[in-house]
Amino acid sequence: MLKRSINIEYLYAELPFLDRIAAAKADGFEYIEFWGWEGKDLPAIKAKLDETGVKFAGMSGDGPLSMCDPANKEAYIAFIKQSIEASKIIGNTRLIIHSDALQDFPHQYAVPLSGDYSYETKLYTMLDVLKTIAPLGEEAGITLEVEALNTVKDHKGVFLNNTTMNGDLVRAVGSPNVKILYDAYHMYLDEGQVFEKTTEYIDVIGYIHIADAPGRGEPGTGAINFKNYMLLLSKLGYEHIVGYELEPAVDSKTAIEAIREVSDNI
Repeated sequence: MLKRSINIEYLYAELPFLDRIAAAKADGFEYIEFWGWEGKDLPAIKAKLDETGVKFAGMSGDGPLSMCDPANKEAYIAFIKQSIEASKIIGNTRLIIHSDALQDFPHQYAVPLSGDYSYETKLYTMLDVLKTIAPLGEEAGITLEVEALNTVKDHKGVFLNNTTMNGDLVRAVGSPNVKILYDAYHMYLDEGQVFEKTTEYIDVIGYIHIADAPGRGEPGTGAINFKNYMLLLSKLGYEHIVGYELEPAVDSKTAIEAIREVSDNI
């Protein structure tokens, strides 16, 4: 069976935050994840993880800073160091990072950069930052998962929005602790070819996020055939985590049933 994680920012949102961990355990999930660590009671989360036996899968690591902005470089690296220290509190081994900081809800568009930089400058800045933070991840035993986001709907203005750029950056860094987070929802919207891109870059994919498209709901609410996608991952020998980061179309119970439908016994 594939390793499965539930994002408890979306799932079980009707429950108090810490109670969501026990709910995930009761529904048979070995891992949970959430977004940023800032403002969260990490010792209390660690205590609840220990109490339930649930493992922590991953969290966002770059907060309010843009990796592709040259003016953010030193602050970005400093924030990654803080995220590594926060990770140690809860036993986290994966930090999810992005090209751009995002604005607050309801419009999570890219935060404007400090200048009008060229494509090349933004790309080289990201490569420079990734090569700098890769040893930090290696030393701490933390994998830095680089996530491309869609720009047609949710995150307008984000620089990293396709798998080819993501894969080229990760391969150029050449570290076992820098991988792709492949989000099927985001990439379906911006490039399609979910099966093809997953196959092409499977060697550098270290984490996968699942939500159906275009609505970001559970499997079966959109256009992606996730039953076949899970079979593809099994065929490709994918052994990392599949994280369900989705907004329940009806409620958490219905969403969990849909997740089980495509992932149980695979």
